[in-house]
Amino acid sequence: MREAEVQRKTSETDVRVKLNLDGKGLADIHTGVSFLDHMLNLLATHSLIDISIKARGDLSHHVIEDVAICLGEAIRKALGDFTGIRRFGYAVVPMDCSLALVAIDLSNRPYPKIDLKLEGKRIEDMASEDINHFLETLAISLRANMHVRVQYGSNDHHKVEAAFKALALSLRQAASIDPKRRGVPSSKGIL
Repeated sequence: MREAEVQRKTSETDVRVKLNLDGKGLADIHTGVSFLDHMLNLLATHSLIDISIKARGDLSHHVIEDVAICLGEAIRKALGDFTGIRRFGYAVVPMDCSLALVAIDLSNRPYPKIDLKLEGKRIEDMASEDINHFLETLAISLRANMHVRVQYGSNDHHKVEAAFKALALSLRQAASIDPKRRGVPSSKGIL
């Protein structure tokens, strides 16, 4: 099984992430930030990755950032040497008024491009800028080329929900094993 556990303990936060890439989409998420918990539950459900996250810290910004760091590291660790994976994933997901597109390359070359078109300063108990920062930090920690774009929408909650669902489906596809693949999915022989 492709499983991993990562813990990050600093003077600001204590975060533990456990996951199974070949799971059933089970989620046990407790970050202290309700909207982040909601989005990470969606991520687990639609990626079919079992995810357990326990996090606490002094400020929500620090918790959000360190959860992204740990989640990216755990996924990367569970992927091992990337042998046999599909590597690329993409999805287009509607959520009521919103439409989101995500494309991901598990390339070992981090590059986030995030455009959520958020209009408000907050969504529920999370600053909008922290949602962008979470996705950017996740891409960097995962060492993935990750493009997340909301095409349109009139409700910020729905925009982000569509984006996280599209991310989940993209990640599910990219991390899945390709039965025809021999070795690492790169003409260079290494990622």
